[in-house]
Amino acid sequence: MKNLMRSLLMAMIFIFLFTTFAAAQTLKIGLAGETSSTDPHFHNVGPNNALAYHFFDRLVHQDDKQRLFPGLAESWKPVSPTTWVFNLRKGVKWHDGSDFTAADVIYTIERIPNVPNSPSSFTSFVKQIKEYKVINDYQIQFETKTTFPLMAAYMSSFSIISKAAAQKFIKENPGIAKDIYSISSKYYNDGTLLIGTGPYKFVEWVKGDRIVLKRNDGYWGDKAKWEKVIFKPISSGSARMAALLSGDVDVIDKVPTADIETLTKNNKVNLSQGISNRVIYLHIDTGRDDSPHVTDIKGNKMGKNPLKDQRVRLAISKAINRKAIASRVMQGLSIPAAQTLPDGFFGVSANIQPEEYDPKGAKELLSKAGYPDGFGLTIHGPNNRYINDAKIVQAIAQFLTKVGIKTKVETMPKNVYFSRATQLEFSFMLLGWGSDTGEPGSTMMKLLHTYDKENSMGTSNRGRFSDKKFDNMIETAMSTVDAAKREQMLKECAEYAFGEKLGFIPVHFQVNTWGAKKGLKYHTRTDEYTLAMFVEQD
Repeated sequence: MKNLMRSLLMAMIFIFLFTTFAAAQTLKIGLAGETSSTDPHFHNVGPNNALAYHFFDRLVHQDDKQRLFPGLAESWKPVSPTTWVFNLRKGVKWHDGSDFTAADVIYTIERIPNVPNSPSSFTSFVKQIKEYKVINDYQIQFETKTTFPLMAAYMSSFSIISKAAAQKFIKENPGIAKDIYSISSKYYNDGTLLIGTGPYKFVEWVKGDRIVLKRNDGYWGDKAKWEKVIFKPISSGSARMAALLSGDVDVIDKVPTADIETLTKNNKVNLSQGISNRVIYLHIDTGRDDSPHVTDIKGNKMGKNPLKDQRVRLAISKAINRKAIASRVMQGLSIPAAQTLPDGFFGVSANIQPEEYDPKGAKELLSKAGYPDGFGLTIHGPNNRYINDAKIVQAIAQFLTKVGIKTKVETMPKNVYFSRATQLEFSFMLLGWGSDTGEPGSTMMKLLHTYDKENSMGTSNRGRFSDKKFDNMIETAMSTVDAAKREQMLKECAEYAFGEKLGFIPVHFQVNTWGAKKGLKYHTRTDEYTLAMFVEQD
């Protein structure tokens, strides 16, 4: 009997230790936003890019401050103003056991412009490549169209995928796609093609509930700390908080600003805060003479677009109390913005500062522009993408209404919103943009350059701002190799675009907050990515 009791006791201890150890190897993360696709090239948006980092590698990686370091490329160098050589890492295996080679890099670059139905593609990052030469399986030479100093930075902006996996899929599923470049993203979403070289492998995606990953023990780099990771989309801030406090998840992103003061006093929670490179801004329809959501003060169509007038745009900027938004809406967790990146980043100009709140000056400008009684406007925005996005939209509408621009509000889920914004359905819209490269040049190129689909410039210019002088300035800056000269040129671009023309209206930079249970801590990143690899033991 004693032996039986001893055996039962030992079994119970073993089960307890085993389940405790297994639980310790599983990390559960609550995310404010769910990915729209696991295809790493489908949609260039933060939640998708962050998830892709677990499955895939890039030729060049970025650290927590977006400084470059080797990824699948061990080294790179320019051998002429328009020629770059990348030396690839040997011995890297795809999740299916096949070898990574130069063929995968070329396939990736060729596939990116052909992703079906992409709402915001990565094409601009490969458009500068004029031609390439595969020297051998582990060395590639790229020729760029012009002098292109940001080649390595651009190569740090997209995931490398497997050519062999695509070829095998096409062979086994004849007729499902015309070629390996046009395979639908749904075959990544169901896991069929979710084969990377990254630190984690795909297990399952149950939309609206969870994405499950398991550690890739054959990873070429540092082995991941967590054996299993479960990402749970929890859009409600209060629900994410409840999940963390109850132990349903171990870490959450985008801690609600209203709860931060209380949580700092809770010894069971660790908070991590860091400034983001994401600028929250207002894109303005300056491209159409008749804008769809602009009316006279009585709500009638105007037949002209006041937003095309720089004085009106400046009036709107002066009407916004950025400090009030920072203190009241964001609970102190934002920094008023004047350009695309905060102080301390390369190419940021000290000559332009956030517009001061000046409702009197705003009214005077409106009167000078021919709108002494104001006009009507609708502001559109997402309600589940950025921190307090719907509240920010409401606050801006109130500020504008006070100076005579009678402003209505319409917000919607991000998946609907971005599709409609890309179709140019809005006149005045709240958006956010995080720098892919840690420099302002690529951001200004995408958001302010005249829309040019063929050359992938102005690809996210949803206001269709167009200025030939600015186009020439930013194109010259982006083709200048000398870093000091390029930095000065980028400052001048910002001063012209925001100090003189006001191509769009910066509002603020987010300060992001992550919460973790006691014993864990999140190491913050300026790109806002929530990565399992950055969850550390406290």
